[in-house]
Amino acid sequence: MHGQGAENMRAIAHDLAVGNSDFVIGVQEIDAYQDRSDQVFQVLEIASELSAKYFGFVRCVIGTPGFSWRKVRKGEANLITDALVQSDDKPPSYGIGLITNIPVLKWEVLALGKSLIGLPLAFPDASAGENVRPKIKFIYVKDEPRYAVAAQLENGYTVVNMHLSFVPFVNLYQLWKVKRWLTKMPGKHILLGDFNLPFEIPVKFSKWKSLSQMATYPTWQPKIQFDYILSDSVEQSAVNAIYLESKISDHLPVTIEIN
Repeated sequence: MHGQGAENMRAIAHDLAVGNSDFVIGVQEIDAYQDRSDQVFQVLEIASELSAKYFGFVRCVIGTPGFSWRKVRKGEANLITDALVQSDDKPPSYGIGLITNIPVLKWEVLALGKSLIGLPLAFPDASAGENVRPKIKFIYVKDEPRYAVAAQLENGYTVVNMHLSFVPFVNLYQLWKVKRWLTKMPGKHILLGDFNLPFEIPVKFSKWKSLSQMATYPTWQPKIQFDYILSDSVEQSAVNAIYLESKISDHLPVTIEIN
C-alpha cells in the first residue's frame, strides 16, 4: 500500500465494508510517515476510518525500501500500538499491521530475519497510465527484515499477520518458524498474510486448512494465490468466503466471515 495517501486509505476502508461486525484486518507493505504516501500513518488512518480502537504496526525497516533503509536498532520501538501512537518517535518506516475492533489482550512480535540474497522480481510498469493493462518489468530487489505480529483477542482467537520473504526456501523456513510460534499461543489460531508462495504450498507444508481459495495476484488478471488465511482450529464449515475487488494494491484482498 506504499505510495497511498489518506484518500486511498479511506477507499480501502470503504472497500472492506465491515459494517457492524467484529473484524480483524491484516495489512502488509504499509507505510508510516513516508513522503511517498503524504506522511500518512496508514494503519492509524484505516483504523480511524473503521472506528477500530486497536491496532499494531510493526516497523520492519526504518526508511524507504528500494531506496535508503536500515533495520530497527536495539532500543527502538519495533511495535507501535494504539496505546503508543501519541509518541514523538515518528521516523519514516515500513512494515505490517493488524487492525481490529475486538479488545486485544496481548501483542507479540516475532523476528523472522531476511535472505542474504535478493532476486529479480516482476513489477507492473505504471507509466502506461490508467485503464491500460500494465507491462511487466523486472527489477533486482534485496530482501528486507521480515516479522510476524500476533494479537491475542478477548474473543478467544489468536491472529497472526506476516509478510514472508520472496526468496524460495527462506520463506518456507519463516513459515515453519511462525507456525511453531503460533501453536504455543492460546485460543483458536488464524494465520494470514502474504506468504509469497504459490500453488497451495503453504497448505501442503503447514498441514493447516486454507479458509479461502482464490487467485490474488495480479489484481488486473488474478492467476496466482500468494495470500492466504490458514487455521489449525477453525472448521471450514464455519467459514464463508467473501470476494472483494480493490485497485489500491496489486494484490486482491482475501476476506472471510466466520459464523
